[in-house]
Amino acid sequence: MTALSRNELKATAFDPRSAPQEQRLAVGRLLRDAFVFAYPGDPPPLPEKEAISLAQLNPDEQMDHFVVWDGDRAVGWAKLGYDLKQNTHSAHARIVVHPTRRRQGLGTRLWAALREVADREGRRVVMAGTSSRSPAGEAFAEHLGAEAALPNRQSQLDLSTVDADLLARWQTRPDGDPYRLHVWRTIPDEYLERMADMMMVMNTAPRGDLEMEDWTITTDMIRAWDAMLEEAGEVRFLMAVEDTRSGQIDSFTEMFWQPERAALLHQGATGVRPMARGLGLGKWVKAAMIEHVRRQCPEARFVRTNNATVNEAMLGINEAMGFEPWATFTEWQLKLS
Repeated sequence: MTALSRNELKATAFDPRSAPQEQRLAVGRLLRDAFVFAYPGDPPPLPEKEAISLAQLNPDEQMDHFVVWDGDRAVGWAKLGYDLKQNTHSAHARIVVHPTRRRQGLGTRLWAALREVADREGRRVVMAGTSSRSPAGEAFAEHLGAEAALPNRQSQLDLSTVDADLLARWQTRPDGDPYRLHVWRTIPDEYLERMADMMMVMNTAPRGDLEMEDWTITTDMIRAWDAMLEEAGEVRFLMAVEDTRSGQIDSFTEMFWQPERAALLHQGATGVRPMARGLGLGKWVKAAMIEHVRRQCPEARFVRTNNATVNEAMLGINEAMGFEPWATFTEWQLKLS
């Protein structure tokens, strides 16, 4: 099939829930190619898994997708996600253009389509994230006039270099310690509401200049996340610390792992309630998690995590464990007139 000229390429609406499987796979191949270009040393994602993620939605979330097609090949894709009940002033964007088709105006056309949705839905702030491993994204955000609202450091831990003595010290608890460590993949029903309450402690994490209101985490959200992970074949390891005197969860951490990309683990959220800080709970769950995933995922070699550059407490824990700077990740904010 003859390739279309750049003037003939348009951003067209795309519904991954009703689109043919081959079209979803075409977008999945685009996402894989863009990932491999930015992260050549990483195990690549599977197009089939990327295709599954396209149709996944959180409760009360809406997602509008657009694709630039060149014949049956997806050369550009974008989405705009927005919650219908919370933070209704904002939306989150993602734009991907195939590495071989950049600087042809495709990103601009995709952004124009997203901008129309944002205006239609009354969203006055659009947020997006970029990595220094893909400088084109940073340049495009600057071109649109977005502000770098929250700089993050991406760090990587080589699991073969972890200090076993440090892990043991961080897991040593005082005599009569009232705290109990739970290890879960799926949160038991009897702890679901307590974990939803605990997860909202992430509202205390640094936000920089992001115009974002607190989020309410519901039990329905957690179960929806569970279902999405299961559908995608992704494993979540979760540890939580319970105060046995009250039954309250005072700390948690989570990691994510894909068997087909076995060498790499991703550290998710880690949180400690403000009233329980200074008791070593954060170090405890982090150290216990490292030991746990090394047993559960013997092929894993690295752990990656993101932390706001102003989050000195968590950066200090990670640095003590051996995490080293790997890249930067910037959360951008574009205020729409």
